[in-house]
Amino acid sequence: MMNERLQVGVVYYPEQWDSAKWEADVKRMKEAGVTVVRLAEFAWCRMEPAPGQYALEWLDEVIDLFAKHDIAVILCTPTNTPPRWLTDQHPDVLPIHANGATNHAGVRGHRCLNSHSLKHYAAAIINQLASRYGKHPAVIGWQIDNEFGMQDCHCPQCNASFRQWLIDKYETISQLNEQWGTIVWSGEYSDWQQVTVPYGGSRFQNPSYLLDFTRFQWDTTESFLTEQIKLIRQYSKQQFITHNFHTYPQRLNLHQLGRVLDVASFDYYPNTAPHKQATGSYSGALALDVTRGIKRKNFYIMEQLSGAPGCWFPTWRAPYPGFIRAFAWQAIAKGADKVLHFRWRSAAAGAEQFWQGLIDPSDVPGRRFQEFSQFAQEVNRLSPKLINTTFQHQAAILISHENMEAMRIQHQSNGFDYYENIKDYHRALTKLGIGCDVIEVGALLDQYKLVIAPSLYVLDAETANRLEQFAHAGGTVLTTFRSGVKLINNQHIQAMLPGYLQQSSGIYVEEYDAIGQDVVHIRDEAGETYTCSAWCDIVSLQGAEAIAWYEDEFYSGTAAVTCNRVGNGKVYYAATHPEERYLRKLLTRLAEEQHIAYHAGLPAGVQIIERFNDSNKYLFILNLSREKVVIPLDHPGYSLLNEAAREAELELAPYQLDIIEVPLKNV
Repeated sequence: MMNERLQVGVVYYPEQWDSAKWEADVKRMKEAGVTVVRLAEFAWCRMEPAPGQYALEWLDEVIDLFAKHDIAVILCTPTNTPPRWLTDQHPDVLPIHANGATNHAGVRGHRCLNSHSLKHYAAAIINQLASRYGKHPAVIGWQIDNEFGMQDCHCPQCNASFRQWLIDKYETISQLNEQWGTIVWSGEYSDWQQVTVPYGGSRFQNPSYLLDFTRFQWDTTESFLTEQIKLIRQYSKQQFITHNFHTYPQRLNLHQLGRVLDVASFDYYPNTAPHKQATGSYSGALALDVTRGIKRKNFYIMEQLSGAPGCWFPTWRAPYPGFIRAFAWQAIAKGADKVLHFRWRSAAAGAEQFWQGLIDPSDVPGRRFQEFSQFAQEVNRLSPKLINTTFQHQAAILISHENMEAMRIQHQSNGFDYYENIKDYHRALTKLGIGCDVIEVGALLDQYKLVIAPSLYVLDAETANRLEQFAHAGGTVLTTFRSGVKLINNQHIQAMLPGYLQQSSGIYVEEYDAIGQDVVHIRDEAGETYTCSAWCDIVSLQGAEAIAWYEDEFYSGTAAVTCNRVGNGKVYYAATHPEERYLRKLLTRLAEEQHIAYHAGLPAGVQIIERFNDSNKYLFILNLSREKVVIPLDHPGYSLLNEAAREAELELAPYQLDIIEVPLKNV
């Protein structure tokens, strides 16, 4: 479905404020440029104050107010916060921790997704909402629940459900024993009743067992999500359905859940601390690319930073002038078609009182509000130009939640982190101005020239063959240490590493040194040296050529980075994790080999993002730093923000940006 316009909005909690404030709030939103709001994700007790007694007139009034002022509404299902009458009368709703303790009401997310009671009452309230608002002209979409996460619930119902999930998967207890390798530590099962959820929560239990428990929870969350979608779809065919993912890396399988959504959403809170300036904007860029990769299309931001967060941690630093606007534009540049700021007004009660909204509880608008209003007015003005523009990325990074979880279960070395390593590769690409998609292992690769696949730890033959075919057809693959180690059942492959990638990489791993946070050095073909950490595979060349060598330890002089020709393309293998300076040099080489354009020498904190339509390229040039910068322009264009021609260079103050329209005929 094509989007008609970009939208900027807010998260609003009318149930937390005197109803006398509502109309004034809506009018002020309209004046600020708000075109969409999100409502009701935590309001179950106000919607259903007692079992089966529904009170939705207040919500009718609020939605009608927004409709009156031509502001669209996204409604939420309220299942993240079951009311106290429900948890009191049906305690099976509450999750049980691995140690047997109950996750009581009082915070939020206090619900087991397998609970029969939760499902029954959730279906009833969702049926009420969907039948009432499924065709309401002001309601454009639904958010299911709020910020799903891994619960690791160990309640009796989860225990029974997990056992049945395993029976469906393995059919016989002997097959389960074989696939888990339970002979180790005399752990064989002789009866299905012996199989339980992993009580105690230790990650030192059987890793095949623990990975299956994670997969079970992924399926549980997908089922919970799908059941709500089905209920809404009985009454609504045109409204979109989304969910707001949060806080990457996320243990949930985002791609699995995303398959049942119309659009993916993310809650984006870039860190305001000065010491995060060097990395924060790049971590944010990765999170936005990850979100776009969930559905491989544009996404929504359901919560965007509006001020200094505080509640779950000490209050952050105040956003520097321009910070709120710049990072909201970064989200648009990366593919967000809707950006909703959290929240309209800071809370006057409850745990999140010091999580700043756009307006303080005093109700006096200040700098944050003015900055938001500027952003909203700009987006409303430029929406006809920017809506439905697309990306033309030639590089991709593969990400796997199974790999992430398997390496969480069995730590690889001190300081080694799968997602952090992906961050390093993505940051190096971003500093070169090379746009990339971040997509799941197994996604189609036809549109790309360069695929980076770090640490394909859990790997099947099909995925390895697809990467080899991609290289054979002329693509470049860059993979790294800790690849091909495990089979899908999370047992170690009984072959030389990198397992199924041995042929395409042209190397095998003789042994490895898990150096962790220690540092060794590598030397490249030009004789320059670089530091590396985390891991050192000691490899034997079986057709590949070395392009960098270790300088330290007993493996000094052996290959640290290799290149193997495969058909019309190449497979590179990084046997260690080099510093960013080397990653940028290596990725520059790969980009030049594949004729991928890049920007050498971008100032720190500057990001260039390209979007296209049939006639124009749109350059989003963002200075996400506290320093003034000057950026040369490859082609003259027209500044959409400043409505002026731009020629040879662009000067940007701290946290300022520009959007340059360049006709494709001039590129």
